[in-house]
Amino acid sequence: MSKFILQGKLVYDGAVLDPGVLICEEGKITYAGPSRGERPDLTHSSGYIVPGYVDIHVHGANGSDVMDGTTAAVHDIAKSLSAYGVTSFLATTLTAGIEQLHAVLTACKQAAQSAVGGAELLGVHLEGPWINPKHKGAQNGSHVIGPTLEEAQALLQSGEGLVKLVTMAPETPNASAVIAYLTSQGVNVSVGHSDATYEQVKAAIPHGLGHVTHCYNAMRPLHHREPGVVGAAMYHDELTAELIADGIHVHPVAMSILYRLKHSDGLVLVSDGMRAVGMEDGSYDLGGLNVVMQNGEARLEDGTLAGSTLTLEKAVQNMVNLCGVPLPDAVKMASETPARVIGAGERKGRLASGFDADFLLLDRQLNVSAVYRGGQLIHQRHSD
Repeated sequence: MSKFILQGKLVYDGAVLDPGVLICEEGKITYAGPSRGERPDLTHSSGYIVPGYVDIHVHGANGSDVMDGTTAAVHDIAKSLSAYGVTSFLATTLTAGIEQLHAVLTACKQAAQSAVGGAELLGVHLEGPWINPKHKGAQNGSHVIGPTLEEAQALLQSGEGLVKLVTMAPETPNASAVIAYLTSQGVNVSVGHSDATYEQVKAAIPHGLGHVTHCYNAMRPLHHREPGVVGAAMYHDELTAELIADGIHVHPVAMSILYRLKHSDGLVLVSDGMRAVGMEDGSYDLGGLNVVMQNGEARLEDGTLAGSTLTLEKAVQNMVNLCGVPLPDAVKMASETPARVIGAGERKGRLASGFDADFLLLDRQLNVSAVYRGGQLIHQRHSD
C-alpha cells in the first residue's frame, strides 16, 4: 500500500479531533491532525481512531502461554492479542528455573525474528524469579531465588536485547547492584511481588528503579504509618505504575485514586492476561500451578487471583465507564505511556508523523472494530 488517508474522530495529542485525518505511507504515519480538505480513502464515522494498544504485561491468550517456550505459542499469543486492539506487546514470563527462562528467551528471540500476523513482539518482561515469596501471588514459590549479577548478565545475553522490563523485589540481597546493572543496559526495573518498605523502595530509585508492577496487587500495601510499596508508587513521580483495571484485582475507587495521583503519563494499563483469555471457563496451567477460571475470574485453588482474563480493550472501557476518565487519557495509558516505559516511545503509541502506522478503529462503545499494524489491516471484527 502506498498512501492511505483515513478520516474520523482522531484521538490525538490529548484531545478528540473531529474531523481528524491520518495519512499513512509505507507503514509510517506521515500526517495526523485536523482535516485539510483531503479526500479520504476511508471515513470512520461511527466511533474513534486511536493508537494501537501496547501491552507490556501479558503472559498468554487463547490457550497459549509464553512459558510454553515455543515460537508457536508466542505467535499464537500475538495473533490472539490483535483481536483486542494490541498492536505491540512484551512477552511476560513467570517465576521458573533459570534454565527454563533461558529456553523461553530463545523461543521469544526466534519468534521476534520471524513474521507474525498479529501484534508485534517488542521484547520480554521478566516477572521473577527475584521476588519475595511472601507476596508471590500466583508465582511458583519453589523457583523463587535471590538476584545475582551473574544470572542477570546471562539472561540479558540470552535475550540479545529483547529484555525490556524486569520485575523484582528491591529488598532482597544484591538487589541494588542488579537494579543498577539492568538499568545501565537499558532495561527498566520494576518493583513487584515485594514486601519492601517505603524506605526500601525510595532507596532503590537512585539505583534505577523506575516502575511498579500491577500496583496494589502482590505487594506491601499502603498503611498510614508505613506507606509500603503502594505508598511509594503513589508518592514518587519517578515511578510509573501498572494497573489491572478489571474491577476485580482493584476496586474502581482505588483505580480512580491511582489515576488521580499518577495521571495518564504515569499510569500504564496492563492485562496481566494468561492462557485462559478468550477461552471457556475451566482449569488452566499457569507456571506449573493449576488455575480455575469461573465467570471470567482466574484463581488458584486456594482462591488467590492468578493473572487475569482482562484485555486492554476492556481496560480502556473500564477506565472510561467505571472511573470517568476522559477517553484520550484512557487511550494514552494503553498506548503512549507503556510504549515510553519500555523505550519504544519514539515510534509506538501515538498518532503522529514519523510513528509506526499502528492504529485502531473503535465503535461508539469503544469496542475494537478494526486493527491496523504498519498500515495493514490485521484484524476486523465482524458484527453479529
